Amino acid sequence: MNVKEIVIVEGKSDTIAVQRATGADTIETNGSAIDENTLRRIRHAQEKRGVIVFTDPDYPGRRIRAIIEEHIPGVKHAFLNKQQTIAKNGKGLGIEHADDEAIREALRAVYTVDTLPAVIIKPADLIAARLIGHPDAKRRRDRLSEILQIGQVNGKGLKKRLEMFRIGYDKLEEVIRVLDEEELI
Repeated sequence: MNVKEIVIVEGKSDTIAVQRATGADTIETNGSAIDENTLRRIRHAQEKRGVIVFTDPDYPGRRIRAIIEEHIPGVKHAFLNKQQTIAKNGKGLGIEHADDEAIREALRAVYTVDTLPAVIIKPADLIAARLIGHPDAKRRRDRLSEILQIGQVNGKGLKKRLEMFRIGYDKLEEVIRVLDEEELI
């Protein structure tokens, strides 16, 4: 797989996994303590080749995404869900534990915020879709996040994540139909 952008990962183990799966170049943030020097390297990479932020699906990974997004506009994002990143022994979580095909698929499905039209999602629509404020909301949100490959998100963050990646009503309705059909099976 040819990835022209530089992939931003948290550490050396993630670099090994991404390079094994894709051969892509990486920049490591060395965890969530991103210093100005690392941000400068990421900014330079964004200007020269573009970057894809590919962090673990946990709090530190979300924090790293937020810091990079705040300092370097226009970055792309790739996501894996928690199930794809759990260590075989069950005692770890991270990109380094994902299989090669999951990594390749996540990098094929990147989201580029700047190239999509703005979208506003109404909370009432999320309630009607049973994505918030319903006993099944967490399960449905997790599945929606998996289908859209936007990373797992809680009820408060769903609206923001859908708008951030400019996922419009047409796509949202399409995925909600899939969720409803899966419940009938």
